[in-house]
Amino acid sequence: MRDPYAILGVRRNAGQEEIKAAWRSVARAVHPDHNQDDPSATERFAEAGRAYELLRDPVRRSRYDWVRREAELRRMEAMKQKMRGQEPDDEPVGAETAEEAISRIFGVDPQAAAARPSAAARPVEKNAPSVGPFKAEPAAEMKQEQPKADAMVRRSIAPAAELVAAIVQRIRGRITKTADKVPDLAIDIHVSIEDVIERARVPVELPDGELIKVSIPVGAMDGQTIRLKEQGYRVAGMARGDVVATLRIGQDGPFRTRGLDIVTALPLDLQNAVLGCETTIEAPNGPVTVAIPAWSGSDKSIRIAGKGLPDASGQSGDLVVELRLVLHEKPDDKVMDLMRSQRNGLYL
Repeated sequence: MRDPYAILGVRRNAGQEEIKAAWRSVARAVHPDHNQDDPSATERFAEAGRAYELLRDPVRRSRYDWVRREAELRRMEAMKQKMRGQEPDDEPVGAETAEEAISRIFGVDPQAAAARPSAAARPVEKNAPSVGPFKAEPAAEMKQEQPKADAMVRRSIAPAAELVAAIVQRIRGRITKTADKVPDLAIDIHVSIEDVIERARVPVELPDGELIKVSIPVGAMDGQTIRLKEQGYRVAGMARGDVVATLRIGQDGPFRTRGLDIVTALPLDLQNAVLGCETTIEAPNGPVTVAIPAWSGSDKSIRIAGKGLPDASGQSGDLVVELRLVLHEKPDDKVMDLMRSQRNGLYL
């Protein structure tokens, strides 16, 4: 497979969000449905999917980066030796490549396999007449085969980094052959807190243009994923992929979520903050009465149990009211006189 970073067009230090966005863009651009005149569109789409599957997995991505760095170091070292004009002292004869070593480890030696047909092509019959003045001597054949055997013995073992790279490529090739499913399509579903509480059915448009409604599961929180089986991209000859939908609960209104808790801010004037009061707020799940104790500052929060988002067990999170001390838009003469008299030590 080509360089996955080059396939998706991202930097080598790109984050997961950048890689995901690049995969979406490339998938739309090379999708076979949008490139019906291009016979290589399916292969290009599958190649982009394999690149995304590799880079989205931190373990596989780290392994690939390590193998690539090792290959670059070996290439630079070889160039340095070539520029210096130095040759290794005991240069191996027919150095064994990493792929040959892997083939030998797995029981398939390319050179041995190629040597066997040539030997079989020259059978020696028991009563075959000699041709010319000389007779075929088995000892001579053994002498001719001996240098080949010595050369195979003298072949150097491939470096460990090359062996690792060849093993990864061999395993990767087998996975590619057996992976007949289109990579998952990652999307975001934007919902409100009310949608989560009511477990609403949110409309989602699929890649083929079909519009379906996704039910928000009980206990859903911001950032939770919902997998829609076999609702992703369609590619001829491959199983249809899934849609992985991430819930994004709106946090830009008067209410926001923190896990299963609903958080909001309640402004208080100086009088209510000092003396305390009782007020009613309209929460997403209905009106809630909030009792504010006397001498409550902006660093105080009031937690009302059971007024948050529901969970799968039938319980609910809390409503967290964060107090915010504010002043009137216009100065209050009485409050200013009171504060001035206290600062100057005068009491009315």
